[in-house]
Order: sequence, then structure tokens, then C-alpha cells
Amino acid sequence: MTTWRRARLGARALMITIPSCAITLAASQAIASPAQEPLRVNPRSVRVTYGHSVVVRGTAPLSDAGHTIVLQFARRGQSGWRPLDSSTIGADGQFRLAGVLTQSGAVRALDSSSGSLTPFAARGASGGAAPTSSPVPVDVAARVRVPARQIPVLAGQVIQVRGRLLPARRGRRISLQGQQAGRWQTLATARTGAAGRFLLRYVAATAGQQRIRVRFAGDRLNGHTAAAAGKLTVYREAGASWYNDGANTACGFHAHYGVANRTLPCGTAVTLRYNGRSVTATVDDRGPFVGGRDWDLNQNTAAALGFGGVGAVWSNR
Repeated sequence: MTTWRRARLGARALMITIPSCAITLAASQAIASPAQEPLRVNPRSVRVTYGHSVVVRGTAPLSDAGHTIVLQFARRGQSGWRPLDSSTIGADGQFRLAGVLTQSGAVRALDSSSGSLTPFAARGASGGAAPTSSPVPVDVAARVRVPARQIPVLAGQVIQVRGRLLPARRGRRISLQGQQAGRWQTLATARTGAAGRFLLRYVAATAGQQRIRVRFAGDRLNGHTAAAAGKLTVYREAGASWYNDGANTACGFHAHYGVANRTLPCGTAVTLRYNGRSVTATVDDRGPFVGGRDWDLNQNTAAALGFGGVGAVWSNR
């Protein structure tokens, strides 16, 4: 029984192993003939990220030292194979092959000394491995480059998210998504330019806060991918005043950064902005009971914002 070495998927390279006796298989063993039942296996597709290497390691009998093994690649939907790397089996029987992939396709290992396909084991993200002398599909995920940042904006204003999709091609569809109630929803879409660059525009409508990301759904060339773009906080303009909350509060506790509101539940967190400063305060009291005002800031909240008297602040609620 052939002993298969365990395959490992590292942080930056897909590890595919080859059985210790694989190199000794003759062409009639590796490629089915009419009189021989072919090797029937269904290896899982393996997945790597754009720019990462497919690495194949193996051990051959010492008698095969000097044989040349070639790692070959074919684009998805095409039959033309091109070499990625080659290696000579060392005196100790060890060899290693590696190649950087930019798009999806299939890989195979060829013993150029005998002209036969070399069976190997492929391990996908789900963990199962299967020996095969057939090409193994490789899904190369695209890569999104986008800065992750805090984006504060007033409701009704436009936010812009710039980035780049690799590999760089014109016309690829990219989307800006926001996480709402635990689910990702598309906020805006755009197409990449010639260098893979994109600009996503979104009109922020409702006050609130959500994580955002840029997602590429995948195409014939590359698999899907997504990258965090930071956190979007949408504010509304609201009237505010401040007071000293040294007495008892309607909620029964004193928050260090406290704020009074007429309707929000006690303990609700609210982010306020004023003149470029921001603070997250907690609803711990009721008020203000004056028309045109939504918030009454305690002395600590007002000081943190540099707010005094009566005026307008930005609120995410």
C-alpha cells in the first residue's frame, strides 16, 4: 500500500505532497490504457490567494536521483500547459517545486525523464486529500487592496472608497458592502479601471454605525475575495445643551460620559461629534425638555467635546 505524506496549507503557500514511490510509476501506470482501469479520484479544488505560491514537495527512491520533475499549469478552460517550475531529484531523493499563480486553472506534475504524469495528493480548505494523476483544479482568489479607516459622515453626504483589485484588469465589477443586523448588504458598485483601480461612491442616508468591506464576487479568471474597509459612522445634526448632573438621574446611575435623552433606553451608547472631536456617551438621564433640543450633555461629555452653552452637535442616533 502506498504511503501518502500529509499535505499542509500554510499561511502563504499551498503545500501539495507527492507519494514516496510516485516517481517510479511507468507511463502505462500513470496514464490509463484501454486494457487498464484508470485511476478514478475526485480531488477537491485547492484555493490560494493571488501572489501566493503553489509548493510541491516529495521524496523519490534514491535510484531516481537525477530525474527532472516539472510543475505545469493550464488556465481555466484551456488545454495548453506551461511550466511553472522544475526540479532535479537530489541524491537523498528529495525535491521541491513552486510556482506563483495569478489566475485560476489547474496544476499537474510531470516526470520529464519518463514522460509520465506523476500522481500526487492535493489538500483543499476542507481538509480531505486524494491521490491523483489527473490535473488538480486551483482556484486563485483575487486580492483587494483598500485602506481600513474610520469614516465619519453627516447623513446625506457622499463617502468615497478607493482601492485596487489584483490582478489588474479593466471592467471587473466590485461592490461596497455594509454589515447590517449581521448580514452584508450591497451599498454601491463600480467597475475597475485599466490598472485595477476603483472608486466606490455611496450616499449615507440613515444615522448609525456599520462595518464596511469591498467585495469581488469572482469571475472566470479569479475567485471571490473581500477586504475590510473600516467602519462607517453616519451622523445627524441635532440640538444640544449641557448641565451638571450632580443630583440623582432618572436612570438611577451616573455615567462618566453621560447624556440625557427623552426616549432612548437607559444605558444606550451614543457617539457625539463637535468641532472635530468625538466621544461615546451613555444615556443615564431624561431631558432636555426644551423644544428643538435632543441631547443634554453632562459636564464630562461637554468638556470632552469642547462644547459650551447651546448648539448643534452630530449624533449617530
